[in-house]
Amino acid sequence: MRAESLEFLKAIVNAPSPSGYEVPAADVYRSYVAPFADRVETDQHGNVIASLNPDAPMKVMLAGHLDEIGLQIRYIDDKGLIWFNTIGGHDRTIPLGQRVWVHSAKGRVPGVLGRKPIHLIEAKERDTLPAIHEMWIDLGCASKEEAEALVEIGDPITYQWEFQALAGNRAAARGFDNKMGVMIVGEALRLVHESGRLDPGVGVFAVGTVQEEIGSRGAKTAAGRIGAQTGLAVDVGFSIDHPGVSKERHGDTVMGKGPSVARGANINPVVYRMLREAAAEAGIPVQVEAEPAGTGTDANVMQTSGPGMATGLVGVPIRYMHTPNELLDLKDVEQCAQLMAEYCLRVKPDTDFTPR
Repeated sequence: MRAESLEFLKAIVNAPSPSGYEVPAADVYRSYVAPFADRVETDQHGNVIASLNPDAPMKVMLAGHLDEIGLQIRYIDDKGLIWFNTIGGHDRTIPLGQRVWVHSAKGRVPGVLGRKPIHLIEAKERDTLPAIHEMWIDLGCASKEEAEALVEIGDPITYQWEFQALAGNRAAARGFDNKMGVMIVGEALRLVHESGRLDPGVGVFAVGTVQEEIGSRGAKTAAGRIGAQTGLAVDVGFSIDHPGVSKERHGDTVMGKGPSVARGANINPVVYRMLREAAAEAGIPVQVEAEPAGTGTDANVMQTSGPGMATGLVGVPIRYMHTPNELLDLKDVEQCAQLMAEYCLRVKPDTDFTPR
């Protein structure tokens, strides 16, 4: 991966962006795509739309979501302890003992997640996971007034984890799901621009969408605004290469063997065929992922927007999804951006996406 692209990836995954609070990541995305996009817009929902040939009659929408899972302050008690809600889906084994940042108007405030220590837990409780409402965040404050001088109700919270390079091409980070995807659509737009091969009758709209983790809300409004005939969503997928996961039940996509290409009801068959042809011609290895119904990604709402969008879904297999240490192979990220760019370059003003 080229140095500038890697720095973009680091910056966007490190930017805090729980659903509904995506502005820091949106700022990173806008800054990166501005030099090569013909137009960069931010709608009132918060989606960032960077485009090439925006007035062309044939439109292609690329979507990667800006948001990540997180926490939110719901109550501050008299001792200054913070009680919180979850934003998006959380594994209850993860929060206990974590260090966090509360992102307040005064800047980020450090805290730790706590509960009763093991020595004070009744024997019958020790084999039971604590519920979210049984944990709290401690800022080190001695009173409600002291805490309220630092933070307020509704402030978002993220874990204190950032990008970490690992062995080989691999890396771990909080928020690869799915700011990795936003990096990919931005890179795809750059590759299309630099190729000089985009048909003048085709416009490409690379969208950093908001609020995917709570229902793909941003992709819905962005798709309605753009009115694209075709589109690709990109998201993380499961790397089925660690203990305890059945290939018979979940398929066989793994890190390091290229991006995944979904096939099923959420996927237009013409789009799927074009993706496979583009991958073959460009020498990009791909892994087919079977998705018999909805995919739980932005591709769902893109497909059913307005009169319908001919939609595809590509992905990068990761380990440890929805934890502070999601792990992936950087080569898969790079190849996924290349695949999305090659798809855009194959679309023509008269491409017929009618299934046949």
